[in-house]
Amino acid sequence: MSTRDIVFIALFAALMAVLGAFPPLMVPIIAIPITAQSMGPMLAGGILGAKRGALAILLFAVLVAIGLPLLSGGRGGLAPFVGPWSGFIYGWIAAAFVTGFLTERYFQRLSFVSAFVISVFGGIGIVYAIGVPWFAVMSDMNVLDAFVGSAIAFIPGDLIKAGLAAAVVATVKRSYPLIASRTDEVRS
Repeated sequence: MSTRDIVFIALFAALMAVLGAFPPLMVPIIAIPITAQSMGPMLAGGILGAKRGALAILLFAVLVAIGLPLLSGGRGGLAPFVGPWSGFIYGWIAAAFVTGFLTERYFQRLSFVSAFVISVFGGIGIVYAIGVPWFAVMSDMNVLDAFVGSAIAFIPGDLIKAGLAAAVVATVKRSYPLIASRTDEVRS
């Protein structure tokens, strides 16, 4: 791993902290806050690629775990990693990896539309696939009720975040690409 890679990883961990500066919007019925930070894995994976994107989100999670108040609302420490909504935080790491992997795979044909689809699948689908079952287990409910109780209200906002992330990813690809496609790596 080069110094450049380490700088990008740290930069995107810092970006996650900046996204946490936006105050969380608490929905009274459910216990999960609406935050801008869920856009971070889409950006990290889409701009840095699978490995560096996932490492950036992992670094952010480690910084939160050691007590830095970097989560939206100024939360930090180990408590955010054991609550009913903490599966969504774990999902961020996987989401950055999957989003990055797919972006690398389709990099040559990447457009706003494909970046949006990748952000929806990787940045929303993967997070929900990890977060909703975690919420179900921690809340002692079935997965369908957990989805309705923990995710369905967030879909419109998450789609907006995916659109914003896709616009940024497509712009960075055109102006200053930081990743190469997986097909380019295989050929070299």
